[in-house]
Amino acid sequence: MTAIHIQGLRKSYQGRPAVDGIDLDVANGEIHALLGPNGAGKTTTVEILEGHRGRDGGDVRVLDTDPARGGRDWRARIGIVLQNAFDGTELTVGEAVRHFAGYYPSPRDPGTVIDQVGLTDKARNRLGTLSGGQRRRLDVALGIIGNPELVFLDEPTTGFDPQARRQFWQLVRMLADQGTTVLLTTHYLEEAEALADRVSVIVNGRIVASDTPANLGGRATAEATVRWHDATGPHEVRTATPTSLVHQLGGAGELAELTVTRPSLEDVYLDLIGDHR
Repeated sequence: MTAIHIQGLRKSYQGRPAVDGIDLDVANGEIHALLGPNGAGKTTTVEILEGHRGRDGGDVRVLDTDPARGGRDWRARIGIVLQNAFDGTELTVGEAVRHFAGYYPSPRDPGTVIDQVGLTDKARNRLGTLSGGQRRRLDVALGIIGNPELVFLDEPTTGFDPQARRQFWQLVRMLADQGTTVLLTTHYLEEAEALADRVSVIVNGRIVASDTPANLGGRATAEATVRWHDATGPHEVRTATPTSLVHQLGGAGELAELTVTRPSLEDVYLDLIGDHR
């Protein structure tokens, strides 16, 4: 029951591997975040999955179809939000969304989609008058108007302000609740943590870790840092048993600013990619 299956995927440019033997499965209905530094192979991998780029080797199945051979019916089942905006500056937002809806056999309602991406007030505005963030919201609308089973989101919230980004997160969660599979590439680690069921990290064309955000890189079992202040001053201890330490400290009198922290997703991610930043 996988929406995406990849085994041994390889792609080179002028003899240099961009994707070097990736194995990955994305379950139906899953939100999967693909993380990695620039040049790690994320975009090449996604373009192969979308059927936009050929591969040198490996087995790839997207919705049980080889994307290199996917026809019109298969393409109607996927939605794509590219990094580059749709160029149709003389159209209005409403015209663009309705136009794209006509390409699909069972599209979503254009008015509902425009509202979901926060462009209701701009529905009659021409695309050339929109801000960068508003154009990005339109890209998202065009990517989901076909009511796809699988959505590829390539850096979807670039240019969004914090409020718009969180509104978009609600939209992605809604899609997942309806059974849509989502493959997301993002540089915002808080976005991956807020949305993803699982996260995979690509470095030099290889996946170096794949797990839930909470468990990635051994994060859930990593040593915690306990910090506190008492009469003798500030203290900091790294320990694998923070609960036990806190209980011990409880008998030592009043403590101030007691905190227990484990490595953040950002800490783990930066450790995984090492010097490849």
